[in-house]
Parts: sequence; C-alpha cells; structure tokens
Amino acid sequence: MSGLYCALVHHPVRDREGAEVTTSVTNLDVHDIARAARTYGLRGYFVVTPITAQHALVERIVDHWRSGAGAWRVPERGEALSLVRVLHSVAAARAEVAAREGVEPRVVGTAARRPAGVEIRSFGDLAVELAESAVPHLILFGTGHGMTAELLATCDVVLEPIRGDSDYNHLSVRAAAAIVLDRLVSGGAGR
Repeated sequence: MSGLYCALVHHPVRDREGAEVTTSVTNLDVHDIARAARTYGLRGYFVVTPITAQHALVERIVDHWRSGAGAWRVPERGEALSLVRVLHSVAAARAEVAAREGVEPRVVGTAARRPAGVEIRSFGDLAVELAESAVPHLILFGTGHGMTAELLATCDVVLEPIRGDSDYNHLSVRAAAAIVLDRLVSGGAGR
C-alpha cells in the first residue's frame, strides 16, 4: 500500500447556510481520528486550521498525551497522537506529504452528500487503488457542514458518501473517518 495520510479540515468549510467559515478544533476529533489513523496504519494525521490560537490548542492536547501526565497514564494514546501535525492549510498538508514521500499525493475528498462536478470513487475501487499504488494518498475530512465546493474541486477524486440503512446521514466527522479508513484499509464492504 502507498503512504496513506488524512487531514481534518477546519477551513475552508461550510456552515449550515452554505457560507464559507472556519470551524473550531475539538478535543475529541483530535484524539479519536488519531487513534483511528494509528489503528489503520496511516503515516500522518493533519489538523488543518488557519487560526494560530487553535494551533496552540492542538499542540497542548498532543503534548499532554506524548510527554505530560497522559503519557504515563495511557501510553497508547500518546503513540496515536504522535501522528498529529497541525498545519495552516490543505496546501501545506499536500506539501508535507510530498516532502515526506518524495512525490505529490493523490488527494481524496469526502462528503456526506454526493457533490456535483467531481469524479466520485467507490470505496471498493479506491481500496484497490490504495493497495496497488506507489503514490501516497491524502484523505480530507471536512468539519462543519462539509468542505467548500472549491476545495472539493481541487481533489483528484471524491469518495462516495457513507450510506447506512436509513435516510439519516449526519455522522460525526470522527465516526465518518473511522468508517472510511476501515472500508479502505481493511476491506470493509460498505454500501
């Protein structure tokens, strides 16, 4: 499998009315996505926000579990949080993956609803691509009400939305990230 990375995007994302906004970092998202990333063998997890104060918050969370009191209480969490880097933009995340891997990553967008005007890839097809590709991949997960159409348009491909057994589709981003990683890495069939 190629190098696999993910990014939790706090900007540019949409609010309920569709306006471009920047969302706040949440402690649970930092923790839980890091744990999923470590479980599924990702090489890195980027928290993307342009707000400097939010960078300090992420660093404080990570430091607590890597070298603070949390390090001796739950060492496994520190191991997972060692994957976390906080960056100012998706472009910075792309550049970081390219610098680490020596080649530009394929960028995979995610969305709760099928966006118009972009190539949609099934979980099965992307899982095969990941297994056979030497090119690194960066999966973007949006916060708020999803990434902006402009950001999704910059992705090489957008993954099909997660579907359950009902018409309800409002998962937390950390739950969606875990489902996506499971379906792509371990071959979970999905829908």
